[in-house]
Amino acid sequence: MAARKEDISVLSNQLIEEARQGVFRPVYVLMGDEPYYPELVCQAILDNCIDEFGKDFNETVCFGADVTPEQIITAARRFPMMADRQLVVVKEAQMMKGIDEIAIYCNEPLDSTVLVLLLRGASLDKRKALYKAAQKAGVVLESPALRDYEIPGWISRFYGERGLQIEPEAANLLAESVGTDLSTIAVETDKLLKNLPEGSTSVSVADIEKNVGISRQFSIFELTKELSYRNAPKALRIAASIGNAARFNMPQAVSALYMHFYRILKYGALLSRGGYPSAEDKASALAGVNPYFYKEYDAAVRNYPLPTAMAVMSLLCEYDYLGKGGDGGAATPPELMVELISRILNS
Repeated sequence: MAARKEDISVLSNQLIEEARQGVFRPVYVLMGDEPYYPELVCQAILDNCIDEFGKDFNETVCFGADVTPEQIITAARRFPMMADRQLVVVKEAQMMKGIDEIAIYCNEPLDSTVLVLLLRGASLDKRKALYKAAQKAGVVLESPALRDYEIPGWISRFYGERGLQIEPEAANLLAESVGTDLSTIAVETDKLLKNLPEGSTSVSVADIEKNVGISRQFSIFELTKELSYRNAPKALRIAASIGNAARFNMPQAVSALYMHFYRILKYGALLSRGGYPSAEDKASALAGVNPYFYKEYDAAVRNYPLPTAMAVMSLLCEYDYLGKGGDGGAATPPELMVELISRILNS
């Protein structure tokens, strides 16, 4: 079976729980652009498949660049020593030449072997024999990369699984600070949890600011909010602060602004049809936006009607080019940032 994007967390948790209970599939292919879930599952198998006494005899861990398919097939076909099963793990399996040849083993796997192929930032070709054989013999977990706008929602679910409710603004702020790397979010979360008062059930913006080291006051998230309400003084002040930050990245900032105005454009187009949009249509137009922020977009579509929103998006394309080294004259990235925000506000 192969995981769909929307249930990757569910399948990952299922496989981890199975491993803890001593239930294993003959073959695992753990792959995808986002390594967080594949590595979690792989570690759960390593932690639970073979006891400490048997690891020297019945656990083989290697790297794809160092082995051949023939060696892996030979290892997988061995019988365990004084145990019910053995474990063979190939990390960075995408580096193995001729990996598809392992399909020969997957067509007839041994019940006494657990074979794990862990691909980091890569996936098998779904048209080829290994992918099809692995699906039939065991499990394929494919973990796609999340887009920027999907991260706040993922953070909310991630915290919810830990019995914590994170404020929507706090989830957005953490997403902006950490980016799309789920492993980094998990690490920052672990650090945060150690510093929260015992028995805490919620995480606020103040908690993120204190423990992650980012200020909401001068964030892209706060900038888009002030732009939505056309609050020029605050927007320009935030733009200047962001532009002068040590880690400022003009293309990244423009990308976030582009997504914001793309949503405004889609929402405006929806409202232009007349009538009150259904909850489903509204959620589709504002994909990735927590309903908590819908009122901000209600203001934004009034401040940026369709022609204006389209003009802003064209402007953002221009500054994306300038921010990537285009002919911006003598303007520095911080100056370009303030100039961009000024032109958006005057659009």
